[in-house]
Amino acid sequence: MKVRELAGRTAAGSVLVTGVSSGIGRAIAVRLAEAGRLVFGTVRRREDADALAALGLPGLRPLRLDLARLERLPEVVRTVDAELARAGEPGLSALVNNAGGSLVGPVELMDLEAFATELRVRLLAALALLQAFLPSLRRAAGRVLWIATPGLLPTPYATGIHACDFAVNCIARTLAIEIGGGGPKVVLIRCGAIRTRSGMATAGDLAASLAGRPPERRALYEEKLARWARSMAELDAKRSAPERVAETVERALAAARPRSRYRVGYLSGVAGLIETLPQPLVDRLLAARG
Repeated sequence: MKVRELAGRTAAGSVLVTGVSSGIGRAIAVRLAEAGRLVFGTVRRREDADALAALGLPGLRPLRLDLARLERLPEVVRTVDAELARAGEPGLSALVNNAGGSLVGPVELMDLEAFATELRVRLLAALALLQAFLPSLRRAAGRVLWIATPGLLPTPYATGIHACDFAVNCIARTLAIEIGGGGPKVVLIRCGAIRTRSGMATAGDLAASLAGRPPERRALYEEKLARWARSMAELDAKRSAPERVAETVERALAAARPRSRYRVGYLSGVAGLIETLPQPLVDRLLAARG
């Protein structure tokens, strides 16, 4: 990729990344900004924006945007467009949909308000950003990247996370068909077990998600959830660093002909293989583990 001087810094395209306060999003934003890209990163809290600004990376532009409440989206679009115009960029080179939280617990006892928030952040906000920036992405012959798990596995006690990944896989693949060769390239970054704050659900997260639920219904899951918590603690020690995902994103952005899917992180290959098996067999295998 040709690198050129823009506004006193080395630039190699412009990227908007959601959820950059920590974890995968922060790793992506920092890596791309250090490589000379103009990076817009959405954060919800002012202190997170200040922490990113304190890194002193000339190309990193924190944007305050609560993805569960999109009232400020038009203002964010105007800000990004103005920055791109000042930098002499024809449009946005890439949109990276990454933001999301952690919601664990049985479907029967799921916190519906928390799940609604996750749906707004992971799906509705991603679609709103996509609709807002597609004209800009087309002008720059840009790319749309989605950070998700393989997502097509019925993972017990993680429906709050993986139901969104089912939908992300569907939306991204459908979008690629709809816009075809004349639109931005759509890329799925399919992650395995990654060491992030939201990905590493703790016993405290589980207890909080079950707070206020009827004791007699919680008791139905106590033994299973205790085993699940132990298995998660073992998994946490083997998770891959979020910087691995950032490296993969950079590779997908730099490739002249990027693949439609990349996989990265611990167990991502195994998850991809299991997806190819007949659904009844997959259900039996995962039930046996639970």
